[in-house]
Amino acid sequence: MADYIDSIAFLGQWGRFQQVVFFLLCATIVPNGFGAFTLVFLADTPSHHCAVPDVNLTEDWHKSIIPIKVVNGEQELSRCSRYRLDVVRNLSAQGLVPSRDINLTDLEQEGCLDGWSYSKDIYQSTIVTEFDLVCSDRWKEPFTTTVFFVGVLFGCFFSGLLADRFGRKPILFATIAVQMAFTFAQVFSVSWTMFTILLFINGLGQMSNFVSALVLGTELFIGNVRVIYASLGTSLAFAIGYMMLPLTAYFLRDWKSLLLVLSVPCLVFFPLWWLVPESPRWLLSQGRVGEAEAIVRKAAKWNKVQAPMDIFQADMGNERKTNSKGVSVLDLLRKSDIRTTTCILCFVSFTMTVGYYGLSFNTARLHTDPYISCFISATVEIPAYISSWLALQYLPRRVSVIGTLLLGAVPLFVIQAVPQKLYPTPLRNTATGIMSTAARFGCCITPFFLNMSVYVKYLPYITLGTLAVASAFAAYFLPESFGRPLPETMQQMHKRERIKCACITGKETPIPVSLLDSPL
Repeated sequence: MADYIDSIAFLGQWGRFQQVVFFLLCATIVPNGFGAFTLVFLADTPSHHCAVPDVNLTEDWHKSIIPIKVVNGEQELSRCSRYRLDVVRNLSAQGLVPSRDINLTDLEQEGCLDGWSYSKDIYQSTIVTEFDLVCSDRWKEPFTTTVFFVGVLFGCFFSGLLADRFGRKPILFATIAVQMAFTFAQVFSVSWTMFTILLFINGLGQMSNFVSALVLGTELFIGNVRVIYASLGTSLAFAIGYMMLPLTAYFLRDWKSLLLVLSVPCLVFFPLWWLVPESPRWLLSQGRVGEAEAIVRKAAKWNKVQAPMDIFQADMGNERKTNSKGVSVLDLLRKSDIRTTTCILCFVSFTMTVGYYGLSFNTARLHTDPYISCFISATVEIPAYISSWLALQYLPRRVSVIGTLLLGAVPLFVIQAVPQKLYPTPLRNTATGIMSTAARFGCCITPFFLNMSVYVKYLPYITLGTLAVASAFAAYFLPESFGRPLPETMQQMHKRERIKCACITGKETPIPVSLLDSPL
C-alpha cells in the first residue's frame, strides 16, 4: 500500500488549494476565541450593596445604613446586609445621629430584602445583576461557568466520536451552527435557569468546533504546513478572537448586546461549506476512495498541477477500512502502551487547561480595568504561540511539553512574592476528543479553584503550579513523535509505542529510515 503522503506529494505543500483551506479553517476558529471567554464579562460581579427604598431618612442615616466591613485589610460596604430599616427609620425620625448618638455596632442587621444596588462604573449589566447572583445565590456565578464547560466536555467527547463516524466536515459546520444559534438564544433568557440551559447547549458546540477544525486541517495538510497550521495557525486564530472580545465588550457593556453582536457574525461561515473539503484521509479510512480522489483532483486543479491517472492504489481504501473496522474509543485503553500514553495525555491536558482557564477567567478580578487585563491576557498568547511553534520545529516533543509546563509552574509559585498528534486516522478525532474531554474536566472545576482564594489567598496558584510540575514529570514518559509521520493504522501506532527512547532505556534502538524522511 502506497503511503498517503507519497500519493498526494504531487500537489505540493503550499499551493492555492492549501492556502485557501488554511485560512478558511483558521477563520472558523476565531469565534471560539471570544466564545470561550464571554463569561469573563457576562458573569462578572460588580460592586454592590443592599438597595435602600425611598423612605424618610436623614442624609446621615442614608450614608450609614449599610454596615462597613474590612475585607483584605480594606474597608468596604457590606454586600449582603444592612441595618434593620424599621429601626433606622425610627432613629432617623427621632433626630438621632449615627456614630454620635448611636453606636452602629449595636444595631441589628438584616438581609437585602429590597434587592441590591449595583455599581455601573464598569458594566451596564451582567447576568449577575440581571438575575441577582449574589449573597445566598453567589454559588450560581461559578456554577454557571461550570455548566458551560460541562457542555464543552460533552461536546468534545461526542463530537470526536461523531466526526470519526460521519466525517470531519459535517461535524465542523454542525458545531458552528449550535454555537451561533444558542448564543443568540441566550439573549432572550428570562431567568438564570433558562440562561444556564442554553449556555450548556452552547457549550456543546464551542470547543468541538475547534477540535473538528484542528483535526480536519492536520489531515488535509502535509509537511511543514501541517505543523504551522496545528501549532500556529489555529492558535493565532483563537488568540485573535480572544483579543476581539475585550475590544467588543468595552463598547458594549450590556450583556445582551454583547451576546447579540458575538453571535450574528457566525452566519458568514456557512457559505464555506462549498469551499472546505472533507478529509481525504478519513474518506480512505472509510473505504471511499473515489470521493478522496475527487477532492485531491480538485486540489490539483486549484494548484494547476497534473494529477496522475491513479492517485491511490485500489487496495488502499479497502486496507484502511479493514484496519479501522471495529475501532472504538476502547482501543485507546486495550493495549498497555497506548493506554499509558492516553492517560498521561489526559492528565497533561487536564493540568494545562485548569491553569490556562484559571488564569484567563481571573483577569476580571485583577486590580486593574478588566478590559485592559483581558486584552493583555489575549495579546500575550501571540508570542507564546510563536515560541511554541519554534519549539515544535526544533525541539523534541517531550522537551517542549516538559519545558512549557515547568516554565508555567515557576510564576505560579513565585506570584506570592509579587505585590498585588499521536493517534492513527481511524481514531485521531476520537483521541483528540478524549484529550479535550479530559481538559474540560479541568475547565469544569476551574471556577471553584479560583474560589479557594477565600481560604488561602494564593492557594489557587500553588495548586496550579503543583499540577504543572506533576504533568511535566508525566510527560517524560510520552513516546517521542518529533521527525516522524502520523500513524495511519492502529498497527503503526502500536509499533511506534514499542520504540523506546535511548534516554529512557539506556540502549540505542534503530529507527527505520522511512521515519526519518518526513519533516514532521
